[in-house]
Amino acid sequence: MKTIFNTTSLKTALVAGMMLGATVAQPAMAQSSGEIVKGLAIATLDAVIVNSNAYKTAETQRKTTYKPQLDQAEQRRSQLAAQIKPLVDKFNADRQAANPNQQALAQQAQTIQQLQQTGQQELQRILQPVAMSQSYVQEQIDAKLNDAVKNAMKKKKISLLLSPDAVLAVNDNAYNLNQDILNELNTLIPSAQLVPPTGWEPRQVREARAAQQAAQGGAPATAGPQAQGR
Repeated sequence: MKTIFNTTSLKTALVAGMMLGATVAQPAMAQSSGEIVKGLAIATLDAVIVNSNAYKTAETQRKTTYKPQLDQAEQRRSQLAAQIKPLVDKFNADRQAANPNQQALAQQAQTIQQLQQTGQQELQRILQPVAMSQSYVQEQIDAKLNDAVKNAMKKKKISLLLSPDAVLAVNDNAYNLNQDILNELNTLIPSAQLVPPTGWEPRQVREARAAQQAAQGGAPATAGPQAQGR
């Protein structure tokens, strides 16, 4: 049995958590009043991931481990906001004048935009270790997700698993496999390493590098979570 799905991007944790929250409180394969098609189920894999023990624990630990970077970013964000606000206020006041100077307004707008872009790039540099940690944890969970899906499908005798987006409507909660997949995922990966090893790169970077090496006739190198000997 082969399971194919894509989890390259996560929805927000809040939305996904709400989606799963509606199913966790009830049995994953609850009985409904209508006819149930055997072997068919739906699952929201993004919701499963952000509700896994490994993901939630990492989110909590990250606030402590990367507190210096988070505090520095918040302080710099406040400084940038204080620097930009007077410029925005002046811009808004000038453009409401009876005969606004359009050239001056354009220059002000350009200055504000440049400050915003520069500030955003600076914040991204400060928070890069945090982003790397998030990507590293995500890849570790992704590496076990397919097995979790297959195990849940096998135990529930499911032959076809669909995304809710591909289904027009479902009858009650009878087809939801979220909790079963979540249970399997928590078993396969109860926790994840928070800090990436030295030299680790996210999957997108590795794939781009491998594609470039392949185009140049070289052997691609991989450095995924499992290759690090975790």
